Amino acid sequence: MRWYFSFFVASGFCALVYEVIWLRLAMASFGVTAALVSIVLSIFMAGLGLGAWITGLLMRKNPAPAFALRFYGLAELLIGISALAVPYELKLGRALLLSSASGIWQSSTYYFLIGLWIAVTLVPWCACMGSTFPLLMAVIRARSPGYDSQKGFSYLYLANVLGAAAGTLASAFVLIELLGFTKTLLVAGSLNAVLAGSAVILSFFVDPPSASVDAAIPVVDHGARDEVSRGSILALLFVSGLVSMGMEVVWIRQLTPYLGNVVYAFSGILAVYLLATFIGSRAYRTWIRSHRIGDSASRWSWLALAAVIPLIGADPLMPFRLHGLELGGVRLATIVWFCAMTGFLTPLLLDAWSGGDPQRAGSGYAVNLLGSIVGPLVAGFWLLPWVGERRALALLALPLFVAAGLIAFHKSGAALPGGRSGLQPRIQFVVMSLAAILIYAISHDYERKFPQREVRRDYAATVIATGSGFGRELLVNGTGMTWLTPVTKYMSHLPLAMMSRPAKKGLVICFGMGTSFRSMLSWGISTTSVDLIPSVPALFGYFHPDAASLLKSQQARVVVDDGRRFLDTSNETYDVIVVDPPPPPTAPASSLLYSREFYEIVKQHLAPSGILETWYPASQADFATAASIAKALSDSFPHVRAFFSVDSFGIHFLASMEPMPMNSSTTLASRLPPAAAADLVEWGPEADVEKQFRRILERQVPIANIVALAPRTPALRDDEPINEYYLLRSWFHLYR
Repeated sequence: MRWYFSFFVASGFCALVYEVIWLRLAMASFGVTAALVSIVLSIFMAGLGLGAWITGLLMRKNPAPAFALRFYGLAELLIGISALAVPYELKLGRALLLSSASGIWQSSTYYFLIGLWIAVTLVPWCACMGSTFPLLMAVIRARSPGYDSQKGFSYLYLANVLGAAAGTLASAFVLIELLGFTKTLLVAGSLNAVLAGSAVILSFFVDPPSASVDAAIPVVDHGARDEVSRGSILALLFVSGLVSMGMEVVWIRQLTPYLGNVVYAFSGILAVYLLATFIGSRAYRTWIRSHRIGDSASRWSWLALAAVIPLIGADPLMPFRLHGLELGGVRLATIVWFCAMTGFLTPLLLDAWSGGDPQRAGSGYAVNLLGSIVGPLVAGFWLLPWVGERRALALLALPLFVAAGLIAFHKSGAALPGGRSGLQPRIQFVVMSLAAILIYAISHDYERKFPQREVRRDYAATVIATGSGFGRELLVNGTGMTWLTPVTKYMSHLPLAMMSRPAKKGLVICFGMGTSFRSMLSWGISTTSVDLIPSVPALFGYFHPDAASLLKSQQARVVVDDGRRFLDTSNETYDVIVVDPPPPPTAPASSLLYSREFYEIVKQHLAPSGILETWYPASQADFATAASIAKALSDSFPHVRAFFSVDSFGIHFLASMEPMPMNSSTTLASRLPPAAAADLVEWGPEADVEKQFRRILERQVPIANIVALAPRTPALRDDEPINEYYLLRSWFHLYR
């Protein structure tokens, strides 16, 4: 049994590594959009469920344990091969779409085609992952009849969750930073190969099953029928999968303002979820030795109440602060109870449904995964955009209260198994329902933190515009994006003025408050702006009173899309491309707008003598990221210039395939049309255009000086996003 436990710890470790990295590789190939994320995660879960269901059917005939172990070894070997195959398959899909489907970009047909390709790519490998549960359950059923067999799913589930938590922590905090995505996949693939070899070797040392095995193992633990019918178990498995995964989507949006918009925050949420699930599963394994499954009635009321506890952690008015510092960890801890209860009840249901039968375990697990597919879709595309985080969490908790009520009041007046009175679960249900109503009534959404505000929600984010005058601010999921500053005006005016010929067309990637977009339009040129979040451009008018008239211009175009995907799928060229990646520079997937691969795409869309302006929004303290971006630009463009911003908060990088003459501030000022000149000095700090340009020109720094800040830093690439994975270098001062 210890062998099987260790197998599933390692298998869970690898599965989480694959899920995280495959999602990121898909983003690089097909775009960082909410639809793409949903497609990848849904297909991943669907593959797991399909593999569990089909393999469960194959295990109906109770094969010899040696055969099942060898089949398990084959599945692990194929999973290991996926570490090599999937990156190439995703790149091939991108190349095929670019070459043969240019007419369907930015359409539902595009997402259908990439969904089809991702399904073809991932489902076979994920099905191998899903098959491991019924395969090892078949071995346990044959080798360990009795208690261990009947509770075989929870035993493997416990190991799998522990491995998944380890995979989350190891990949995010160590492996990806040290090795990059590709080499981390190779580590996981090698571990799968070791599992495959170990399983095959072990298969030669297992004894054949005894003839009495089938008679010794009941198909279902009939104690479950005292509380829920067999059909109800499947319904509860579906609901628990839907609610738990849907809530994870809501938690990420609720807790990001307190934990930060960084990879480690999302990994921390997932790690806490998995570790708490492990604790709950371990508690179930201990509890079930002295209880019947029917004794769990009161746990459903506890689960329902635990589902609304995170409303307290997400409330901005709750005093989770110490000496002015936000205690994000305390807020995160409010999800632990729910996760632990889910870890307790999910394996309980699957043990009750399967009773050690691999076929039934496969079908039950598939139903649970089906709920896990539906949950994020319901939460992300329906609940969050329409009702907000607080109401979304309450609505997701509602099915749990319905289930808890039905179980508590089942067989009115009858005693529960074990001799307990049926009154106790009913009292608990009523008390916990009232407690949940109270928590909901006193809790607040994040925007209550801002007395003056305008709030928009969509499937991608909650966007808040707040403040007045020059104190106005834009927040996306609680992270401050930008404010009214001349820095965003320089992003457009500096490259446009440096062009040796009049510009005709420009592109701004990342809309923000719309300041760079507005400044580019003041030159009287055709201007396109792309933003990933639909609600961001909708708040343009909050920051600029002339927004409505500007948007009516035939020269203005606003597109909701991932900026990299937009360029990748476009045939247009631009004289100036302005890239203003959202802060912080450590934000997940932000490297896809700084990498060498992205700059190769940009070069294909620059007109002759065109200029790229990219903004690095950080202080000079993060030397490694600045040097990495400088190297990526220098590797991609023969001519690169850099200027520290007028407020010393970041760097303007300008890059071109042709020389950018060292023009004086007088020359640059002379090139601005009257409307552009007025726009440049609108917010100062100088009232004169020439002096305004002189301020920025005086802050030019040789690109070699930026590289010298961290000379051993590699050029930023898709495979090595050092700006996002920075913990070890910040601790040990790597690359200095």
